[in-house]
Amino acid sequence: MRDGPPAHVRIIGQSVTWLVARFPSTWALLRRPTARYFDRIAPEWHTRIGAPDRMAPLAAAIELSGSEPTRILDLGTGTGAAALWLAKRYPEARVTGVDVAEEMIGLARGDVPAEDEDRISFEVADAADLRFETGAFDLVVQVSAPAFFGETARVLAPGGSLVIVSSRGTGTPFHTPVALMRRGFEREGLEWVGEGAEGIGTYYVFRRPLRLGSAENY
Repeated sequence: MRDGPPAHVRIIGQSVTWLVARFPSTWALLRRPTARYFDRIAPEWHTRIGAPDRMAPLAAAIELSGSEPTRILDLGTGTGAAALWLAKRYPEARVTGVDVAEEMIGLARGDVPAEDEDRISFEVADAADLRFETGAFDLVVQVSAPAFFGETARVLAPGGSLVIVSSRGTGTPFHTPVALMRRGFEREGLEWVGEGAEGIGTYYVFRRPLRLGSAENY
C-alpha cells in the first residue's frame, strides 16, 4: 500500500464518490458495503494513515481557511488521525469525528489521550444523515471521503469553514471532481475560498457567509 491503493480500489472508490455526489439516493445502497469494506481494513488503515506527511495538505488548507474554531467536525474520520491532529492544532476546541465504519471508530476511541476525553469524541454516524443541530460546527473537515453536500452545509455555522482534502490528489479513491464539488457546495450556499496542493495531496476550502439576522434564517 506504500505506493497507493490498487487501481481497482481507486476505480471503485471514485465511482462511489461520483454516484453519491450526482445521485445522493444511491448512498442507501452503497452505505452498507462501504462500511463493511472499511471495517475489514481498519487495522491496516490504523497503522499507516497517521503518517505526518498525510497531514501536510490539511495543515495548508487550515492556513488558507484562517479558521480559529471552537467546534470541529471531522467527517469520515476513519481511525481518527485528522481529528486528533486538529485537537492538537486547536487545544481549546471540541472535536467530533464520525465515520460509518464501527471498527474504525473503535480504534479511534482507543487513541484519545486521557486528558482530552472531555473534548474529543468519536461516534458511528452516517454523513448523509447527521444528528447534529443546524450550524453546530464552525469548522468541518473531510479527508478523502465522499461529499454529502446538503448535510455538510447544514451543520456548518455562518462564518464557518469547510476544508476538503484528497490525500493523494486526483488519485485518491474518494476524490470528488473539483467542478462537481464546487457546484454541489455552492448550490448549498457555501462560498469558494480556494484550493492548493501540498506534498502528494490537494485541498479545497469553502466558507459559509455571514448574514444578518438569526442563524435559523441562513
